[in-house]
Amino acid sequence: MQYVLLSLPVLLLAFSVHEFMHAYVALKQGDDTAYMLGRVTLDPRAHIDPIGSILFPLIGAISGAPLIGWAKPTPTTPRKYRKYVRGDVLVSLAGVAGNFLLILLFALLHVVAALVFRATGGNEVLVTADKLFVIGVELNFFLILFNLIPVPPLDGSHVLYHLLPANLGSAYRQLSSFGFIILYALIFTGALNRLFLVARPLGDLFLVPGDLVAGMTM
Repeated sequence: MQYVLLSLPVLLLAFSVHEFMHAYVALKQGDDTAYMLGRVTLDPRAHIDPIGSILFPLIGAISGAPLIGWAKPTPTTPRKYRKYVRGDVLVSLAGVAGNFLLILLFALLHVVAALVFRATGGNEVLVTADKLFVIGVELNFFLILFNLIPVPPLDGSHVLYHLLPANLGSAYRQLSSFGFIILYALIFTGALNRLFLVARPLGDLFLVPGDLVAGMTM
């Protein structure tokens, strides 16, 4: 239960940063659609979907599935990009770039927590905070890997589309109608569980060595 309680605020932050980055980079590329709708903000109220951002992750946590969900998609008008291909790729990758920045932030906070623990002996509040920081690293890595799955409408599909020949790219985009069916299949077959197992060792690369946190109850 503690893992769930710590994970939900991390997810809300991750979703907000992810969608903010999409909106911000779209604006920089010449598309003001999201800006006009108030989406160039870190305020979670502008991005959170009650079902996808709260209820669905909660159900996943209770059922033992990975904490996956979604925020309100950031609306874009690609024809407004100054350079269509460049804009579409940059806007698509901006979300995962935001998640990577959160990884660096949570990893830094983890290092600070470990150093404070060694210097002071720590306390329960510090240990709990450090658990949140570690979860922040792992969950954001998972969200990066998830969003890079080349299944429309995920971010990775936009990048793959521009790498394909025109005829294949057009056919590939037709998968958008079945994208969520494919994603649900990945969830129910346990494929996303394996993705989370990949995210954890990647997250460990950004966490401090074990001897630095020796004695912390993780």
